[in-house]
Amino acid sequence: MNTAIDPERFARRRVAAGLSQTDLAAILGVTKQHVSMVATGQANFSPRLLKATSEALDCEIEDLLAEEPADTPRLSPASAGSPA
Repeated sequence: MNTAIDPERFARRRVAAGLSQTDLAAILGVTKQHVSMVATGQANFSPRLLKATSEALDCEIEDLLAEEPADTPRLSPASAGSPA
């Protein structure tokens, strides 16, 4: 599962909640710079902060996460444990 925060989803949820980056930073107890870096895709929140962010933005954690890239190779269950 990809746990990277999607900057566009993050921004939409933050704006919909009526919070500035500074407001959200104060709620989470982090710097505005940290929130800004997450908003630009340069950083992510820890699992604890991700949970707190979803609560502050009144959404599910999954609503903030990036979709898994379509070109990511997946192993079938049969081949996952097979030696090459």
